[in-house]
Amino acid sequence: MPELPEVEVVRRTLGPEIAGRRILTVEVHRGDLREPVDEPSLQALSGRRFRPPDRRGKYLLLPDDRSGVLALHFGMSGRLTLVPEPVPREKHEHLAWHLEGEERLRYVDARRFGLVLALEEESWRRDPHFAHLGLEPLGEEWSPGSLRRRAEGRRAPVKSFLMNARVVVGVGNIYASEALHRAGIHPGRSVARIGAARWKTLAEAVREVLEEGIARGGTTLRDFVDGTGAPGRNRAHLAVYDREGEPCPRCSRPVRRRTQAGRSTFYCPGCQH
Repeated sequence: MPELPEVEVVRRTLGPEIAGRRILTVEVHRGDLREPVDEPSLQALSGRRFRPPDRRGKYLLLPDDRSGVLALHFGMSGRLTLVPEPVPREKHEHLAWHLEGEERLRYVDARRFGLVLALEEESWRRDPHFAHLGLEPLGEEWSPGSLRRRAEGRRAPVKSFLMNARVVVGVGNIYASEALHRAGIHPGRSVARIGAARWKTLAEAVREVLEEGIARGGTTLRDFVDGTGAPGRNRAHLAVYDREGEPCPRCSRPVRRRTQAGRSTFYCPGCQH
């Protein structure tokens, strides 16, 4: 599943290409995604021009010049790429925005767990998909204190806490595992047993692994590509995620895998406590 770095990479690679471009027509080939696509609201985008894209957590936001916002969540396998018009329609290409300049912006999603929403700029933050979202790890409000305050009264394992979108947005399985390894914190440790010094270390680790993931173009495990169709390079730099049995880069103990909340968690038993 694309996490914050992957969505941010798509935002940065698509932004210079689509900002100011007019949407000529919209095609909905298949609208039964995680939530049914509202085809009339998408068709109403024809004639509008995209403004520079934005992001909220794992949502990519494409505002237009008529106070609308096209919001996309990529689910497990969604991809948004810009291609020349002559490129044949790809398998699982469910939606396409045909732009001036003979290119089309296409949404491909093999598993159809993604979301495509046409919202209003003045109200999208109050939409149920966004109203509950928590701290942005790359935002100004991110700090050890803000993270620690969100943990008050909770006893959840710290990895589950980091992946709770009501607490922190954009941190999924890959980057939660990597941040906890960097901070030296066991993924099963209760947030009630983390002191102020370790909250500082963890807050810094979360931001660092996300920024490094962005700088390397994201993590491609299977489906992810950026807005131009290029895969990310971050997988080769992962310390523990999907590296069960391999030596920890810090202490050389074999990386272990455990199941937490139905998800695989990777950690080092030697240097994460």
